[in-house]
Amino acid sequence: MNTDKGPVQVEVTFAGDRITAVKMLQQPNHPQTTAAVPQLVAETLEAQSADVDTVSGATITSDGYKESLQAAIDAMGA
Repeated sequence: MNTDKGPVQVEVTFAGDRITAVKMLQQPNHPQTTAAVPQLVAETLEAQSADVDTVSGATITSDGYKESLQAAIDAMGA
């Protein structure tokens, strides 16, 4: 996923149908992004979906993260 701040790409690890880990493969080199990623990952593990809150101050990264995450979840279900 390309954003105005740079590319966002996630890798999702599943155990069965549960998300067990999310790793950022690409992310914008930006302080807000660095601060937002742990929060996004923690919310993903709790929600077990891409339905996570946007991190204040990192809207573009959050949107790119959610889109990339949903694509990875969809690919796993295909």
